[in-house]
Amino acid sequence: MATVTRENIGLLNDKITIKVAGADYLPSFEKALKNYSKQANIPGFRKGMVPTGMIKKMHGQSVFADEVIRTVEKELSSYMQNEKLEIFAQPLPLATEEAPKLDMNNPVEYVFDFEVGLKPAFNITDLATEKMTRYKVSVTEEMINEEVNRLQVRHGKLVDRDAVSEDDNVLNVTFTETDANGNEVEGGIKKDNSFLVKYFAEAYRGNLTGKKKDDVLNIQLNKAFDEKEREWILGDLGLDKHDEAAAAKFFNMAITKVGLVEKAELNEEFFKAVYPKKDIKTEADFRNEIKEEIQSYWDKQTKNHLQHEVYHVLVDHTKIEFPESFLKRWMQTGGEQPKSQEEVEHEFPTFANQLKWTLITDKLVQENNIEVKNEDIEAFAKQQLFGYMGMTMQEDEQPWIAEYITRMMKDRKFVEDAYHRIQTEKVFDWAETKVNAVEKPVSVDEFSKEAEKHQHHHH
Repeated sequence: MATVTRENIGLLNDKITIKVAGADYLPSFEKALKNYSKQANIPGFRKGMVPTGMIKKMHGQSVFADEVIRTVEKELSSYMQNEKLEIFAQPLPLATEEAPKLDMNNPVEYVFDFEVGLKPAFNITDLATEKMTRYKVSVTEEMINEEVNRLQVRHGKLVDRDAVSEDDNVLNVTFTETDANGNEVEGGIKKDNSFLVKYFAEAYRGNLTGKKKDDVLNIQLNKAFDEKEREWILGDLGLDKHDEAAAAKFFNMAITKVGLVEKAELNEEFFKAVYPKKDIKTEADFRNEIKEEIQSYWDKQTKNHLQHEVYHVLVDHTKIEFPESFLKRWMQTGGEQPKSQEEVEHEFPTFANQLKWTLITDKLVQENNIEVKNEDIEAFAKQQLFGYMGMTMQEDEQPWIAEYITRMMKDRKFVEDAYHRIQTEKVFDWAETKVNAVEKPVSVDEFSKEAEKHQHHHH
């Protein structure tokens, strides 16, 4: 009979020793040889008629080694099941001074050592006693006005104007590359563009006042535009936006059209254009709709921020011990590519943090019966599809949508990813109900500063 013993060799680190004798592995070795001789294709013998002795001579040693190791692995796994051992990764073979020499002509007792890293018992920090803040961004009239204005411009129409008179004038122009004296460069850049007068540097705008269609100005990019707009224009002209020499180039800028966007009027037609699915009649309702949209955007941001805080509290305040030396050995040898000691030391803190989060999540999922159902994953696939297509959820269900979802449900990687994301989301939703966060109204600026503070140690 095989014997299995276990002893502790470090923090959460045990050694499991397995001894197997001839009686444990010889019967399966004989059986494997017989099977082999039935299957073997050897010239001069009919299939299935190869003598076992001959097979033993040719392949015996490797079949023998396989069977001994298979017996050992079977013993190890049934021992771990019976003992209900919760381990990390898989058992690692321990190099012993005397590695067993497997020899089919000398079937003795063989000894194999493995080490395992045990999962720790731990208590999750009590979220109810942690200090946290639930921010609520206040949407101001000014924010609503800005958005109304942006939408009016976006839905407005361009009308011709005789001459440049204000920052909101739209210019259609043709750029032609020149030398410093305004002479056209042979084979130089030529490109049409269109932008608002206010895109020019403030100091330069005066030069444009009163200019009409067909007027030509010779400009130097780095004088006419400030950095942000200049980078955009350089990119449009096919130049490197970080190249100082490119920014110093001269161009003739011929005005081909002066216009002004007449902002859309605040009437039902405009409200319908912005919100085709809603029946909005008055400016007050329109502003309300915009306010709700802005609010829901910031509510999402503040919710993410609270979840981020919850994550840190759970990871930083839950004490969990790890079998560190085992995990480091496992990292060195357990992956696809072996790693050096330095690599492992460098990666270990991040690895341990991820492991900690996985253990916490697993425990929360088990203790609170958090489950991901098939329909959750289907809904996730649909939501993702609609996101890609820019469709809204209430549109009629076409058959191709159902086909798409059926196809995604067969994609193992998609299902695993989706499962993981939905589970994480459900864990956070559960955690949020346990948090006693203080609600605090803030402005966009205050919240952004707060979020930035956290950004630098983001997981």
